[in-house]
Amino acid sequence: MKQQRAATPPPALPGSTGLALLAHGFRPFFLLVGIWAPLGVALWVAALAGLAVPDGPLPLQRWHGHEMLAGFVAAAVIGFLLTAVPNWTGRRDYAGAPLLALLVVFLAGRLVLLPGSPLPIGAAAPIALAGLPATLLLLLPALIKAGKLRLAGPPLLVLGFWTGDVLMLGEAAGWWAGETWRIGQLLMANMAMMLVGVIGGRIIPSFTLNVLRRTDRPAAPQPLPGVDRAAILGLLAVVVVDLAAPDGMVAGGVAAVAALMVALRLSRWHGFRTLGQPILWVLHLAYGFVPLTLATKAVALLAEAPWAQHWLHLQGAGALALMILAVSTRATLGHTGRDLVASPATVAAYVLVALAAVVRVFGPGVTSDPLVPLVVAASFWTLGFGLFLLAYGPILLRPRADGIPG
Repeated sequence: MKQQRAATPPPALPGSTGLALLAHGFRPFFLLVGIWAPLGVALWVAALAGLAVPDGPLPLQRWHGHEMLAGFVAAAVIGFLLTAVPNWTGRRDYAGAPLLALLVVFLAGRLVLLPGSPLPIGAAAPIALAGLPATLLLLLPALIKAGKLRLAGPPLLVLGFWTGDVLMLGEAAGWWAGETWRIGQLLMANMAMMLVGVIGGRIIPSFTLNVLRRTDRPAAPQPLPGVDRAAILGLLAVVVVDLAAPDGMVAGGVAAVAALMVALRLSRWHGFRTLGQPILWVLHLAYGFVPLTLATKAVALLAEAPWAQHWLHLQGAGALALMILAVSTRATLGHTGRDLVASPATVAAYVLVALAAVVRVFGPGVTSDPLVPLVVAASFWTLGFGLFLLAYGPILLRPRADGIPG
């Protein structure tokens, strides 16, 4: 089969530096994805294992939960947006000084919250919250100039994601009297899942059908009228209900219906025909974690099954993390002039991260020692993202293979 190659990107922004890391928006932020994912897990598991890891502005458990979303997931979201908006709007790539400034703002937010940081949470929180608004301000001129209403969707979802961060850090900093950490955490996780639903629903069938058209058995989406809209509305209903009445029977019922709609949507995309191409099947597998998460959540809330109680980790370590890994590997290869082919190390990373999610969620139900599945899952997770760093770190740090700027 003919190998996929990426389209030639627009030229780099005039005045950009010659440093490859700052030649395109995805480069520094996808590198941060590979660094922050294992760091955020390793420190938390090390503390559980008895090592002396100091608290920072946040207690260590809260830091872990926060940084998996506001650090790891947010870095991936920023890298994606800085790559996608030039494609959507026709503007030049984000590069050079503006990209460096955004990177410094985002990194500052991560560093002030690190375990051992001496800053009080009231001073650290505004710095930690600055990265996503700075990103949206950088993107806004191009989006407004494009004049396409549909382009407002992803930035609005990101704004909702950031609102969840405000609810988390606002409670921690004492900006209000109410307890909003849990609602903020669910909002961040759910808005990120909405992004998976919306963006994944566009790119996965498109990429799949483009490849299948070049085979001797071309395919088209199997018609199921209304299922695409129902799936997105189901995910939106999950967001709303988790804001109004989280962790209850209504939330469980909505999750069950959403799981069915998303699973029906996924079933139309010919996923089983991609098994010979890891760069494709990982997208289907990552999207499959969305209905699996929702179904597990429904069982946890409706039946109170003990084995399903860790469903939120299935959402974070499965649906979000595996989709991040799938998109970042594909985008890195494509936007650096390389063939869209997953190396053995890449395939191993896909499998390890998927296994980490499954072991983390379902492992506690099959062992009497709760620390064992955590350590096993953390090991799989760290190895998976370690392989990503080894394979893609040099690519992100070096110029494009074809000599084109970007």
